[in-house]
Amino acid sequence: MANAITPLAQESRAALPTREAAHHLSRAQQTLRIWAMTGHPIQPLRVNGRLAWKTDDIRRLLGVEGV
Repeated sequence: MANAITPLAQESRAALPTREAAHHLSRAQQTLRIWAMTGHPIQPLRVNGRLAWKTDDIRRLLGVEGV
């Protein structure tokens, strides 16, 4: 399943694409893009011109334990 999203508590990648980060945060992708411009409440990395959201930042924001 290419579209399956790994539960955040089981996610092993260091950063997630905007679509997956938005899913975990229950926000629209556009909201995360606005956060990228304003720096609130978390700041993404830029990888080849694309946004990548640190998994640890998402966990911290949601209060979720990681792998």
